[in-house]
Amino acid sequence: MGLFKQMKDMKDTVAAAPGMINQANQMAANAQAMQAQMMAQQQAMMQQAGAQPGVNPSMVAPGGNLEPIAGVDITTYARIVKAIAPLNYDQSLLPGIAASQCIDGASWQAAHDGWNARIQGEPGVAKAFSDVYRSV
Repeated sequence: MGLFKQMKDMKDTVAAAPGMINQANQMAANAQAMQAQMMAQQQAMMQQAGAQPGVNPSMVAPGGNLEPIAGVDITTYARIVKAIAPLNYDQSLLPGIAASQCIDGASWQAAHDGWNARIQGEPGVAKAFSDVYRSV
């Protein structure tokens, strides 16, 4: 009887393999699309800063916009966001990673929304985030 059960289990595994491969491919495609979108946003912000006469985009000062949001500073935010890179950029994992850093759900959501808005809206903050992200 054990042999037949093993054969059935093997048949079930082989039948499920295409679906699992498709799911893995979809996750990889989503991660690549997300990464491309983030790169495009950062480049657009840097170009926008560079469009100002006499302003070198790499020298744009972030100003006072690096204040922590809901107790989460830019370094902590970058560390948490970077933690999903090896996990196929699965953003649903961010609250759990934040919780492991003693950040409650409401604070994480406020910080996540706030930092995203700053990064998208202010080239200096985007550059600062990029610099911190690479260094953590």
